[in-house]
Amino acid sequence: MTSKLTLVIANKCHSSWSMRPWLLLTHFKIPFEEVLIPFGPTFDDPQWKAKVAPYNPAGKVPALVDGEIRAWESIAIMEHVADAFPDLAIWPRDQAARTLARSIASEMHSGFSALRSACPCNLGQRHPPRDRGPAVAADVARITQIWNDARLRFGKATGNPFLFGDFCAADAMFAPVATRFRTYSIEIDPASRAYVDAIYDLPAFQSWREAALKETWIVPEDETGEPVLEDYRP
Repeated sequence: MTSKLTLVIANKCHSSWSMRPWLLLTHFKIPFEEVLIPFGPTFDDPQWKAKVAPYNPAGKVPALVDGEIRAWESIAIMEHVADAFPDLAIWPRDQAARTLARSIASEMHSGFSALRSACPCNLGQRHPPRDRGPAVAADVARITQIWNDARLRFGKATGNPFLFGDFCAADAMFAPVATRFRTYSIEIDPASRAYVDAIYDLPAFQSWREAALKETWIVPEDETGEPVLEDYRP
């Protein structure tokens, strides 16, 4: 029996890594205490890192506290949650699906740097479409290939809208990418758009976004200076 969890996160409007385990815990109705430490003026601000250090010695979010256990990095947090709550389908039950889910979640964790750099997470804005270069286009093509392959092999037959049918850790890992496609008006195929819609319709995501749009903090590194079609923040 696990103790009550504490999840340490940063701004909901900007912290894509915080979003991932928060969505997972919330969707599966796992009780946890939220500790939100707003970003400093930069992501490397020493004072901000010092506030996070008691939860994660690396001075980064997210971090999970479970009694004497500390977990950080989204993948490690999700694996701890899967171990702590084996009755919940944090990962797909089918072995082939579970292996693919872990593989693509790990690819998301370590990859797609061009998209992440050119299109920082910002739930508070929507930008007009534009050409963002071949590296970003290659990332978008690979992500949508991953989504369509998982849906075709495991998700579609279930009648449910997520990668493996029901929402799982792999969906939590890709949720912030789905928001980038909307924020930056990136054109994707109809099946991928339907998956983005499913993320936005997820009650856990709606709760996260509602809170994000009430935040007044601005992270200069995540303000691109591009034209803005819509600004949802107060």
